[in-house]
Amino acid sequence: MMILKNFAVFEGGDGSGTTTQLALLQNRFPSLVSAAPPFYATSEPTDGPIGRLLRSALKGETPLQRETLAILFAADRNEHVYAPGGIWERSTQGALVISDRYVLSSLVYQGIDCGEALVRRLNDPFPFPEVLFFFDIDSKEAITRMEGRQVKEIYEYLDFQIQVRERYRSLLPWYAQEGVRVEIIDASPEPQAVAEEIWRALKNMPILRGAGDV
Repeated sequence: MMILKNFAVFEGGDGSGTTTQLALLQNRFPSLVSAAPPFYATSEPTDGPIGRLLRSALKGETPLQRETLAILFAADRNEHVYAPGGIWERSTQGALVISDRYVLSSLVYQGIDCGEALVRRLNDPFPFPEVLFFFDIDSKEAITRMEGRQVKEIYEYLDFQIQVRERYRSLLPWYAQEGVRVEIIDASPEPQAVAEEIWRALKNMPILRGAGDV
């Protein structure tokens, strides 16, 4: 797989704070003083028709076979990357694109659920991100963070999240060997401290060199 420049991904187990941090980063961009690139924040599952079906399945509302979930995640990702206005088009036209979850989430979650062979085959065609941020947090702490959620998703229980963390850690060296810059973020501090750690790493991307804070 090739590396797609100007594309970064936030990854981590449920409750690690990827969604919170993407929102904080999105708020930061208007304050950049020099020629900051266009910024596109996105996530998987997407808001498209396949993504909506996946979100329903993750909430337990739509029962689907494990293999079906893996196939749908790949189909949603294909639209996310290659559809007009998607990740590929924006990144290659000079925007900084950051996605909350991408291929590695499938390799972790569906890899645990239905085996690595199918998931690898489905996701081999997709490009690597330039930078991969892994939000590392103790699984018990992550579960505690999610206790107030009104809707619990099908993967949000401790035994599974322990496996998720272990599998993420086992796959990170492979990404690094493929040329992806891997940044391991301690996701346990309060959100603003985590946001500063992310920014220190993110601003080293070539597309952001020269951009600074007000």
